[in-house]
Amino acid sequence: MTEIYLDHAATSPMHPEVIEAMTAVMMEVYGNPSSIHRIGRHARKYLDEARTKLARSINAKDSEIILTSGGSEADNLAIFGTAYARQHEGRHIITTQIEHHAVLRACERLEKEGFDVTYLPVDKHGMIAIDDLKCALRDDTILVTVMYGNNEVGTKQPIQEIGALLRDHKATFHTDAVQAYGLEKIDVDALGVDLLSTSAHKLNGPRGMGFLYQRFGTHVQPLIVGGDQERKRRASTENVPAVVGFAKAVELAQNSMAAKVQKMNDYRQLMLTKLTEAGVTYHTNGDALHALPHVLNISFSGMDVESFLVNLDIEGVAASSGSACTAGTLDPSHVLVAMYGKGADELHNSIRFSFGYGLDSTQIERATDAIIAIVKRLTK
Repeated sequence: MTEIYLDHAATSPMHPEVIEAMTAVMMEVYGNPSSIHRIGRHARKYLDEARTKLARSINAKDSEIILTSGGSEADNLAIFGTAYARQHEGRHIITTQIEHHAVLRACERLEKEGFDVTYLPVDKHGMIAIDDLKCALRDDTILVTVMYGNNEVGTKQPIQEIGALLRDHKATFHTDAVQAYGLEKIDVDALGVDLLSTSAHKLNGPRGMGFLYQRFGTHVQPLIVGGDQERKRRASTENVPAVVGFAKAVELAQNSMAAKVQKMNDYRQLMLTKLTEAGVTYHTNGDALHALPHVLNISFSGMDVESFLVNLDIEGVAASSGSACTAGTLDPSHVLVAMYGKGADELHNSIRFSFGYGLDSTQIERATDAIIAIVKRLTK
């Protein structure tokens, strides 16, 4: 059985050219980039060139890129780093109810440390209201952290509008752009963000690699101390092969962005059209007009998410739900709870399909045929 991978929002397969670039570096570049001898300078050259590519991808300066172990560390550095660096100015933070757990759990920990956190609600499409943010802003607000696009339902938040709103406020503005990076044209100046998180493994790069953009003049307290790497902002000897792989993945993503987005929109429409023609009762979760192209979250009437996922796996289709697995049971997605409420059917019948590199329309058709057969079998 040929498996069909529709879980690219969870992680994505590495592109062969990324593997090739990393392998070459692993074989030839072994010096510590902080060493001043020739071998160290050779490694530094690869590191600097990769950092430049990453910075240019979001219209930033090389010095504004802090290399991290991934999106979670980048989010943690942005949130804890800002809170600790600016706590003398205020202890109020604004975020949303649908953030990634790397943001939510960081905020929850800060609450235990005496910070005040406002969690903005969302509508049934997963969108915050700018008026709610305006009302939540206070003189002691030091950080606003709102994700660019949601990892479960794909809804994009009005980041540029938020940036404009905060232009005359002292709060630091952070966005988790992990799901959007590589699929959206991101310009940090146009968005008005001070901090922005990314992760390599979401765009066919290596796991354990990401970066935090830190606008010049934005204060963040380091979380990892030791050496003076990353301009004393994040200690640890740099992972040169992974950084090179990340830069290669970004280069490939940017060179094919328009075609990739079009292909994902085609996959989305193909799947929905086939479901409709087969008479399947469903609706999509998220904002159809403001959505990331690779995420398609569908609520199937009368279905149970756990049984559905097991049956999909048996048919060779890999998908996921936003639910958290605890002790063998599925807890409802916090994103869907925020959108629909605790008693909603969507909490128990929604599946996320996410598209990416390596897929074609034939696979989407085969996967949809399997979905249709499972729905009809399980809802008899």
